[in-house]
Amino acid sequence: MTAFWIVAGVVSLALAYLAWTYNRLVSLNRRADGAWSDVDVQLKRRWDLVPALVETVKGYARHESNVLEDVVKARTEATRAANVPERGATELGLSGAVGRLFAVAESYPDLKAGDNFRELHRALVDVEDHVQYARRYYNAVVRDLNTLIEGFPSSLAASAAGFAPRPFFQIDEGERSAPRVTFDAPPPSPASPEAGEARP
Repeated sequence: MTAFWIVAGVVSLALAYLAWTYNRLVSLNRRADGAWSDVDVQLKRRWDLVPALVETVKGYARHESNVLEDVVKARTEATRAANVPERGATELGLSGAVGRLFAVAESYPDLKAGDNFRELHRALVDVEDHVQYARRYYNAVVRDLNTLIEGFPSSLAASAAGFAPRPFFQIDEGERSAPRVTFDAPPPSPASPEAGEARP
């Protein structure tokens, strides 16, 4: 009888562990889906800004056709990427193309002085910051999920339930960040006479 209860206790513990592991896998998988959706939203915001940036630069630097075409091509490739690793590679390519476009803008003071260009630059920098935050969160969730899937004995439950490791969204942060354009500071306003200063 004692042996029976020992076996029953072991089986109960094993079933409880499997149930906990399965629920944890489901939870992490859903969180990974949600985290990737956040990344996707920010990347699409970026795609939406690129055509306006190209048109704005084109108005001042039409002869920079190669740089402009590279940006358009890189954006198209990014929108066609079919999975997470491809998205990482194509987004890095788009970052490089946009960086070269901003480098061109440095040579056109009138372009940099335009309100439209300044606003687009601010918007792209903001999007890049959001992408980095969303990417780090997604990768953290995927790391926890993959650790559970690949560890033992949780891997037994993961394999039985059909869970597989998910890819990280790999982009070098230094290359991914939006280039910062150096804007000329407005000239200082004339200093007003100090109180008590004699006036002519």
